[in-house]
Amino acid sequence: MTTKPSRRAYVETYGCQMNISDGELMEGILERSGYHIVRRPEDADVVLVNTCAIREHAEKRVLGRVSQLNGLKRDRPEMVIGVTGCMAQRMGSTLLEQAPYVDIVMGPDGYRGLPETLSQLETRRAAPPGSESPELFLDRARTNGIEVVGEGRKRGPQLAVLQLDMDENYQGLEQRRANGPSAWVPIQRGCDHRCTYCIVPYVRGGEKNRSADEVLTEVRGLAEQGVTEITLLGQTVNSYVWEDLPFPELLRRVARVDGIRRVRFTSPHPRDVNQELVEVMATETAVCEQLHLPAQAGNNRTLKRMLRRYTVETLLEKVEMVRAAVPDIALSTDIIVAFPGETDAEFRDTLELMRRVRFDDAFTYKYSLRDGTPATRLPEGDFIDPDEAQARLAELIEVSREIQTEINRSEVGRIEEVLIEHEGRDPGQLRGRTRRNKVVVFDGDPMRIGSYAHAKLERTTGATFVGTEVETARRVTASV
Repeated sequence: MTTKPSRRAYVETYGCQMNISDGELMEGILERSGYHIVRRPEDADVVLVNTCAIREHAEKRVLGRVSQLNGLKRDRPEMVIGVTGCMAQRMGSTLLEQAPYVDIVMGPDGYRGLPETLSQLETRRAAPPGSESPELFLDRARTNGIEVVGEGRKRGPQLAVLQLDMDENYQGLEQRRANGPSAWVPIQRGCDHRCTYCIVPYVRGGEKNRSADEVLTEVRGLAEQGVTEITLLGQTVNSYVWEDLPFPELLRRVARVDGIRRVRFTSPHPRDVNQELVEVMATETAVCEQLHLPAQAGNNRTLKRMLRRYTVETLLEKVEMVRAAVPDIALSTDIIVAFPGETDAEFRDTLELMRRVRFDDAFTYKYSLRDGTPATRLPEGDFIDPDEAQARLAELIEVSREIQTEINRSEVGRIEEVLIEHEGRDPGQLRGRTRRNKVVVFDGDPMRIGSYAHAKLERTTGATFVGTEVETARRVTASV
């Protein structure tokens, strides 16, 4: 199916790296179907809001955003507004009821059929009255896995594409990536874990892995286009296996692709951090000295009730194993506070874990109830008072920032390789990241974006370094 070349589309993405990758995927699918991708919703005929469902706040933000977009639609009734991604999958037709100006809701497994869905909607809108019976249109839509809602609306029908497909791993589909030195490469969709707080398995389905050959072909193609940094993406990326090829071997092969200087991966599950993975991280020079290790909590009872499949003790063993093999490793984590039933003492255990491990960075959250997840069925009395939950989060953030600041201050004086990603906030300033994923700003020419430099870390603001470019590639460690 080929769409009119004049049609213009805009994709606006919220959420995690996987959502960013999905946004690029939708843009690629639409562009190859004849759409012109634009950078502003005001210029688009089709506006897609690509969403996250991890926390309630994210969903409220999206509902507010589509309400704003409806202002554009009032002036241009022919505009199509679609909500895609995890929130669309979770809310389904309910979202269409809450936001009747939305024309399409589509879950993550529907993207391959996005052009056909848009074509169905546009054809029905343009059809003269009586040219096609509602029954025929409904039958045709169902054949393509589309649920039709509100067929009798003055504006036309609303369409919902929400079927989960265990065979859909986006094989053969290419993303539309912006020019730059870095690229996300999804290798896995969905998740087989059933952490009791998490909505992901219910909106993305079970784990689906891409062919290793296809992943490597994509990475080689990116390298030929000038990409030098690759991030492998998956919900539990290190559980990946294709036929008899496990994740550590895929990581090794990606790291050895000509032209690739840096390889990262996210988000791994602690249970699958093993000796084979650590050996690849220690021996392959392209694999960055960085590991995201989502602990979620620092108390065994809480971890068991979260169904995380490891204990605090085994998590600490993983940390020791990684640091023994890669002494310069930078560790980051995810932490949830105020999980239902978490006592103050158990929360204190989490703070103790933070102080013991000393993560370089932490993404911190208070528990957000997600309908459909097992945690919602816990006894009502287990749920933490919102004020107490907020107080715990504030204390966790304070501890995390203190540790991060201490670590970064100890690194002032180091000379680090920096991949220049874009201009800094101030004129004449560049911003980039080290191999250990530390942000550095320093003076330089914007024409050098995408290239590498070496910078001496002169001072830190806590999370960011201010540096000075140096000629030498020598790397030094500051005395603490």
